[in-house]
Amino acid sequence: MKTPPGYCRACLTQLEESDTCQSCGSQKLLRHPELNGLSIAHIDCDAFYAAIEKRDDPSLEDKPVIIGGGKRGVVSTCCYVARLYGVKSAMPMFKALKACPDAVVIRPRMDIYAAEGLRIREMMKDVTPAVEPLSIDEAFLDLTGTQRLHHAPPALTLLRLQRRIHQEVGITVSVGLAYNKFLAKTASDMDKPNGFFVLGRADAPDFLKIQSTRAVFGVGPVFAARLEKDGIKTLSDVIRVGEKTMATRYGDGGYRLAKLATGEDYRTVAPNRERKSVSSETTFFEDIADLTELEAKLWRQCVRVADMAKKKNVSGYVVTLKLRTQDFKIITRRRTLSDATQLADTLFRVGQELLKPEANGRLFRLIGIGISNLIDGSMDAMDLLDPEAPRRAAAERAMDKARAKFGDEAIMKGRGFKPK
Repeated sequence: MKTPPGYCRACLTQLEESDTCQSCGSQKLLRHPELNGLSIAHIDCDAFYAAIEKRDDPSLEDKPVIIGGGKRGVVSTCCYVARLYGVKSAMPMFKALKACPDAVVIRPRMDIYAAEGLRIREMMKDVTPAVEPLSIDEAFLDLTGTQRLHHAPPALTLLRLQRRIHQEVGITVSVGLAYNKFLAKTASDMDKPNGFFVLGRADAPDFLKIQSTRAVFGVGPVFAARLEKDGIKTLSDVIRVGEKTMATRYGDGGYRLAKLATGEDYRTVAPNRERKSVSSETTFFEDIADLTELEAKLWRQCVRVADMAKKKNVSGYVVTLKLRTQDFKIITRRRTLSDATQLADTLFRVGQELLKPEANGRLFRLIGIGISNLIDGSMDAMDLLDPEAPRRAAAERAMDKARAKFGDEAIMKGRGFKPK
């Protein structure tokens, strides 16, 4: 049987038939029968925020590190040491500290993380222009056609990039290499940290059959629970139920999952992928039940979302209110508008209407607002049934200019032009 092609992870030498590298003697090897024929990759920084903090403070290297707010907040991320104690992202901080009382808690330094994330993204763009960011610390890459440019197949180019990021940024990344986006992202989670996992056309079917539906990106807790209630726990179960039944029972989400279960994903890597939503939320220092106080918090988030939307020159048709109760249950309420908006005034009015039925004496620890179903454009269409809308919109635009010149506090006290 022919030995699959491969490279030494230690020195990047092309391997011969031996189980050790002929150049450096390392046994840290990357082999796969389809290794040099695959070109779609997903790169994910390993515990990114925590890795940056450990890089900047070597005394933290062997300690459990949690990135997040105070006791009232949640875990943004944590290092792999903390994960051994059961700490995970989105866990309430008090639960994380109970599980790992010796953890070092660090407030996020988003400016540093953003700068380093951009630095890594530019390194990605050095190997291919087809880079589709998913977040500050992960992206899809399509290296199709780059072999002549780099004098190397995509797998070796990615190994070189992985090494460069480690040497120049001082953190590790994990790489998934496959023939489509779904499999590439799935692969990048299989060998963390500092991993490189390959999924080819021949081995993907058997690999996928044993995967949980919860492992599929885009299958949230609610959908997963519904599937499990119906006896669908693995992708093998999805295949057994069949594409038609999945689509009938669960709509577009079921149809998509059925396709992914067999390794089908025809999405292309889209470098200019449009942002799907703009949102902002805040966790309170103390739980709040009073409607007036909740509205005050909501207003500030509406302003933040409006500012981001105006900066990105987008408007949204769907407004979503998010609440987290005292016992950590998530409540979301949505409303689709007849015309897209980017105005804080409109966001607040809609959010206020969605909030009132929920503010029935319950205690809340978080509130957020967002817009989705975005379109380009900086001008909101006005509600003809509300003759005061143009005046409020003009006032908001004027206040935006004043805040840009004199700072937020010059206008924002008293919730500015909040509807009475």
